[in-house]
Amino acid sequence: MKMPAEHIREEIRKSGSISFARFMELALYCPETGYYEKKKDNVGRHGDFITSVSVGSLFGELLAFQFAGWLDEFKLDGQKLKIIEAGAHDGKLAADILGWLQTRRPDLFSKLEYHLVEPSPHRQEWQRETLKAFASQVHWHARLDGLQAQNQELHGVFFSNELLDALPVHRLGWDATRKEWFEWGVALNGGHFAWSRKAGITLPSSILDLPSPLLEVLPDNYTVEISPAAENWWRAASGILTAGKLLAIDYGFTADEIFSPGRTRGTLRAYSRHHVSDDLLAHPGEQDLTAHVNFSAIQKAGEAAGWRTDLFCTQPQFLIRILSEAQKKNSLGNWDAKRTRQFQTLTHPEHLGRAFRILVQSR
Repeated sequence: MKMPAEHIREEIRKSGSISFARFMELALYCPETGYYEKKKDNVGRHGDFITSVSVGSLFGELLAFQFAGWLDEFKLDGQKLKIIEAGAHDGKLAADILGWLQTRRPDLFSKLEYHLVEPSPHRQEWQRETLKAFASQVHWHARLDGLQAQNQELHGVFFSNELLDALPVHRLGWDATRKEWFEWGVALNGGHFAWSRKAGITLPSSILDLPSPLLEVLPDNYTVEISPAAENWWRAASGILTAGKLLAIDYGFTADEIFSPGRTRGTLRAYSRHHVSDDLLAHPGEQDLTAHVNFSAIQKAGEAAGWRTDLFCTQPQFLIRILSEAQKKNSLGNWDAKRTRQFQTLTHPEHLGRAFRILVQSR
C-alpha cells in the first residue's frame, strides 16, 4: 500500500513538477493512505484540530432548529423533504441534527430524508456506524450526480461544514520585477519536496481584474490561493435542489479581504496536534492542509446558477440569531453551564468565532 509521498514522488519524476493542488489532493485524499482516509480521530481535543462539531452537540442543534424553519416553508403533498450534507467526516454533525429533529420536531422528522454525499468508502463506514440509529432515513451517494439520478424534484437544504477549505488549491506568486503572476509548483530536490516556479498558468478573473495600483505595491513573491475545485463544486451543488437553501460554513474571506500587508504568504496552513505550521510540504498524509475560502467567488458561482444570496455573515452573527429565536420557542431544553461554554467556544473571537463565515443562498 503506497503512502501519499510515494505517489507524489512518482508523479513528479514523470513530469518534473506538479501543482500544489495535485500535491494537496494526494496528501489528503489518496485512497487508503491520505490524511482524511486513514485518520478518523483527527478532530477534537486529542486530534490535530477542533471544529464546531467537536465542541459538542449545540452546534448541530442550532443548525437543526434553523433547518426546521427553512423546511417548514415547503408545503409538499407526500414528497419527502431533504437535508443533504457533503463532507460529513464521521457523521457526528448529522447525528446531532437528526437527534434534535427526532426529539423536538417529530412531525418534520417523519417527513425527512437525510442524504450524505461521501466519495470515500472508509468515511461512509464511519458514518454508517455513527448513524445506525437513523438508518432508515439516511442515504449515501458517492457523487453529486447520484442525487440527480433520482429524476425528481428535490426540495430542502444542502449544506457543507468545513468542506470547501479542504478542497485543493493552486498557489500563485507575484513576480514584482516582471509584473506577472506565476504558480508555485512542487518538485524534488535531493529526494525532498521543494517549491518550484511553474509558468504558463491560466489566471481567473479575480486575479486578472486586480487594479494596477494594488499590483504596483505587492511585494515580490506575494502569494495567494485560488480554488477552481471549490468553485466547481459549488456550481455543481447549486444544480441539485429544485428549491431550497444552499449553506456553506467555513473560514474564509471576501475577495477584498484576501490581499493584506500582513499576509504575504497566503492562507494555506498545515495542522498537526493543534500546532500550526507553514511547512506545507512536510509529511504528506500526516498533517491537515487547509486554505481560506474565497467566498466572493463561491457567491458568484451560485448566483450565476440562479441562486439568490440571502445572507453572508460571521458565525457568531449567524448562531446568535438562531439562538435568540430558539430560546423564544424553548426549543433547546435546559440551558446549563455546559451549553454556555459550548456557545462561547463557537462564537468568541479567540476561539471559533473569528474566522468562520456563513453563506446562505436560496431559490
